[in-house]
Amino acid sequence: MRYRRPAALLAVALAGVLTLAGCGDGADGGKDGADGKAGGSGTRTVTDANGEKVKVPAVPRKVVTLSEPTLDAALALGTRPIGATSGRGQSGVSGYLAPKAGSAEIVANTAEPDLDKLAALRPDLILLDETVGAKRVQDKLRRIAPTVLTAKLNAPWRDAFTATADALGKKADGAQWLTSFDSRLKTVKDGLGPNAGAVTSVIRWQNGAPSVVGKGKGHVGDTLAALGLKRPQGQQGASSGHSEPVSLERLDTIDGDWLFVGALGDRAAGDKALEEATAVPNFTKLKAVGKHHVVVVDGSAWNSSGGPLAAQAVLTDVEKALTKKS
Repeated sequence: MRYRRPAALLAVALAGVLTLAGCGDGADGGKDGADGKAGGSGTRTVTDANGEKVKVPAVPRKVVTLSEPTLDAALALGTRPIGATSGRGQSGVSGYLAPKAGSAEIVANTAEPDLDKLAALRPDLILLDETVGAKRVQDKLRRIAPTVLTAKLNAPWRDAFTATADALGKKADGAQWLTSFDSRLKTVKDGLGPNAGAVTSVIRWQNGAPSVVGKGKGHVGDTLAALGLKRPQGQQGASSGHSEPVSLERLDTIDGDWLFVGALGDRAAGDKALEEATAVPNFTKLKAVGKHHVVVVDGSAWNSSGGPLAAQAVLTDVEKALTKKS
């Protein structure tokens, strides 16, 4: 994707920003509760992840999300963006989000946005975080529409979700979503039975070898920790990157009571990855493999930089595999 921008498109976009900024007083003085909602017009002010004040529409109607977590969060809150980023290793939005995303136009990948396409949509709000390269061109994005950086890299997914909800004027809805999710977490945890406290390994198998994913406070690590599930020693603590490669000579470090395996892509890609993994002699010697405790997952949800809907997918997969009902 290129950063060349037609002057006409930028002029139109910049005019929209100026118009928005000029109508702020009416809504700013009429905020409604914690969400700061207004009567359908005007603006409100939010604080982004850098501590900067950003004036945004009181009721945004043309939202563009430039990261997987912001798209995930928006869809969880019932907002369907007009523009979005493609999922990692995918041409469209992350597979697990596609049913809800509808016809959102792809205007970015995780490396960079296409400013031409983005400006042509004439959005009234742009959302992103530090999981994508778009963070490097925030000044250019602000010339197109109000732009909110919702989270720093490796921020807890719940905090990122709450910040996105705030930017959309749906903070109360976000809190309600988390309350419902936590209630379900407790139900699943109570149903783990003999798998309570099980050592749970999460890997992505790609290009002939595994990588550790889902560490730290992201949607995978946080959900597994909330369920009381343990992680192998090499999967504890914060992640040094989106994934951490493991050599084939050290496959024992990814073993556990349960092994969740995915690939960049959908569950079918995960099935193919598992076939490839089982051709590796040391893989078949793992304890989880011997117990038939290997679970293929949708990598677009488990291996992405996800949000609430990805956490929901993780919880569903764990429930199916580890609870007494399975």
